[in-house]
Amino acid sequence: MPLILGTNSIKDTGYDVANSLRFNDGSSDYLSRTPSSTGNKQTWTYSAWIKRGTSVASTTVLLGAYLGGSNRYSYIGFSSSEHGQDEIQFFSGNSTTGSSTTIASWINTDAVYRDFSAWYHIVIKCDFTESSASDVIKIYVNNVLQSTRIIESNATVPSNSTFFNTSGIAMQVGSLNAGSFFDGYMAEVCWIDGTALTPTSFGEFDSDSPTIWKPKDVSGLTFGTNGFYLDFENSGSLGADVSGNGNNFTVNNLTSIDQSTDTCTNNFATWNPLFRKGTSTPAFAEGNLKSTFDDSGANEFALTTFGVDTGKWYAEVKWTSAHGNSATATGILDMDYTGTADPNNAVTNAFGYFGNGNKNVSGTASSYGASYTSGDIIGIALNCDDNQVTFYKNGSSQGVISIIAGVTYGIFASDYGSKVAELNTGSPPYAISSGNSDGNGYGNFEYSVPSGYYSLNSKNLAEFG
Repeated sequence: MPLILGTNSIKDTGYDVANSLRFNDGSSDYLSRTPSSTGNKQTWTYSAWIKRGTSVASTTVLLGAYLGGSNRYSYIGFSSSEHGQDEIQFFSGNSTTGSSTTIASWINTDAVYRDFSAWYHIVIKCDFTESSASDVIKIYVNNVLQSTRIIESNATVPSNSTFFNTSGIAMQVGSLNAGSFFDGYMAEVCWIDGTALTPTSFGEFDSDSPTIWKPKDVSGLTFGTNGFYLDFENSGSLGADVSGNGNNFTVNNLTSIDQSTDTCTNNFATWNPLFRKGTSTPAFAEGNLKSTFDDSGANEFALTTFGVDTGKWYAEVKWTSAHGNSATATGILDMDYTGTADPNNAVTNAFGYFGNGNKNVSGTASSYGASYTSGDIIGIALNCDDNQVTFYKNGSSQGVISIIAGVTYGIFASDYGSKVAELNTGSPPYAISSGNSDGNGYGNFEYSVPSGYYSLNSKNLAEFG
């Protein structure tokens, strides 16, 4: 059986989400729209499907609205180390527009969210007409109402309204005042102006997977004056609102490359930021598809979130920067590996292709194929059915290597000295000049996918894994 570290379904679904948008905090990516009229500031609903990138010590924002000054803003996001890192957080200044009041509301989930391979469905239900203060803000994750707490002594549940939905105050997806940027993927982002809805308006359980929460078609919802629905399906207009309201967002630092097919209905493998091995830790970016091995003198390596022990699978690793010698390696590794030694060395169940052209079989190096370096793309064709792996340099096979049976393998890359490996399991973080998919029509690869091999995503794993 395949190993998928996330909690999402590997079943197909009746409703398919085609695209997400990949946000990179290092590139200051966000969307922005300033309402021309004020909507309902007391009753609203936020819904989005989220796959996180790396964890950071500072606040990262999913949706923000900033008036200016001390505590005169509102946001939904993930909390900083100061306030319970990786908890979902709702913040709002407890002042009306123009007031200098500094009392603020800080409401955090008790749970933390550090599964960077999973898609989460987050719903914030806001209704100031509720008689009980504890019912004003409710936070749901995957249809489960979360236990929350107020995290500062001067904080209260909001007693008036938030800065969302206000004329002249920009609403920013992935940012607050062009800062505190989100890192990861978003899909099916909805804002409901004037109605407090529960998660069942946006998702459901079905007969195929009665315990797995899935998205459903939201196009029939009433979105309200400033409501919007971002499906990210138009690569030429990533901020297009498809609710029917035409509340389109301005795109900041995002391009068509950031449109992804990694979604809440088809989850793709990425580098796993929780598996950072080596003398120090690689830096991850672009939705955990870009790994920078930044140690100056010793190798670091990255491993994928998905592992497989049956079926035939294909992926590509683009070496944006590489030493191009025995320090550079692309390969497969036992997902049960718990050591810190570089898999280029004497590590059992590691099979790699070195930049100098040699191969590595469980720590033993020997001649294999052509050397490779910066700019080259290494294809990995993993055949768990016949216990083989074949590496390709820029589309050319370097030969078959026999591997050990009964092992769950992930894909790894290894180097040091600020070298960069970018992973493509079907939704690449870089431009593709040709465009090739697998036999199921999934993936966007630079080179042809070998016949009978498939990209590492949840739909293919459900069928072939």
